[in-house]
Amino acid sequence: MNEGMLQELGVVREQIDAIDAQMLALLNQRARCAQHVGEIKARYGDAGYIYRPEREAQVLRRIQGLNTGPLPNESVTFFFREVMSACLSLETPLGIAFLGPLGTFSESAAVKHFGHAARLAPQGTIDDVFREVEAGHAHYGVAPVENSTEGAVGRTLDLLLGSPLKICGEVVLRIHQHLMTREVELGRITKVYSHAQSLAQCHEWLNRSLPGVTRVSVGSNAEAARLASQEPGAAAIAGEAASERYDLPRLAESIEDEPNNTTRFLVLGRHDAGRTGADKTSLIMSATNRPGAVHELLAPLAEAGVSMSRLESRPARAALWEYVFYVDIEGHRDDPAVKVALDALASRAAYLKILGSYPQAVY
Repeated sequence: MNEGMLQELGVVREQIDAIDAQMLALLNQRARCAQHVGEIKARYGDAGYIYRPEREAQVLRRIQGLNTGPLPNESVTFFFREVMSACLSLETPLGIAFLGPLGTFSESAAVKHFGHAARLAPQGTIDDVFREVEAGHAHYGVAPVENSTEGAVGRTLDLLLGSPLKICGEVVLRIHQHLMTREVELGRITKVYSHAQSLAQCHEWLNRSLPGVTRVSVGSNAEAARLASQEPGAAAIAGEAASERYDLPRLAESIEDEPNNTTRFLVLGRHDAGRTGADKTSLIMSATNRPGAVHELLAPLAEAGVSMSRLESRPARAALWEYVFYVDIEGHRDDPAVKVALDALASRAAYLKILGSYPQAVY
């Protein structure tokens, strides 16, 4: 190697080493500040929740606003989430229930929101995720609520109707589906395992690339990867986490039919969040069974100038052909305009339940 190049590289590497030492000192200084926050709260008898979703969202948005590159905001956000996760774990590692097993997109969503320092608790069903948090066995739960191509996750919506839990955050996860197998070419694949939703999201690719190959629906993509890792001729459609967990090579990457395939997850806890200035409020309501009732029910939102970002109907289960509406609106329940709209809704709706106000997802 050229001697001049070696000298220049040596100078830059010394600078990197010095910066690393400074970063380490600052990280530990930040951790001590986080511990001090806990001590102050304890001294004043504040027995509130140690995890504050609104504070985390405000920090991440401020950091993104300060970022001048070359690192993209996504990388900076990932780094600071991990820093906050590690600092929080010094006080109490958060227990996070999610739809398992390990290696699923739900695990990826939980890690994206809470960082790797959280204590992950995979559950067999979405019902179990709710139960773990309701019983106090986990601090928070992460549950899928809708996919951009396959629509709403009905079981999550049904459980929200009867659960005392609050929505305190959301995670938006870009879904990349990969074909993974120990085979080295497509022609050797005789069977494809995956969750039903993932098979649907890759339907056209499978038709083109693996016509006639048997498709087997299983309980999760992680289970699909486990099966494919043990069976000659088998492949799985799953995410990167499953590929890594089962050491299963990816033969084809990003095979989802829709390039913007995205899943939204809810963060569930025993509290919602404070105002950040960029929030959502989710609610469930029902209208009386008469002409124009739904229009009258939604009118207070328009009258108060509150934007509705989502409207989903589901059977009420209490009576035949009656429905409840799941609504997401922009703003926090303590915002003046939102408060006016909610007060009006309460007087018009046959049923109204506020599921929570929470920060909009920070990417």
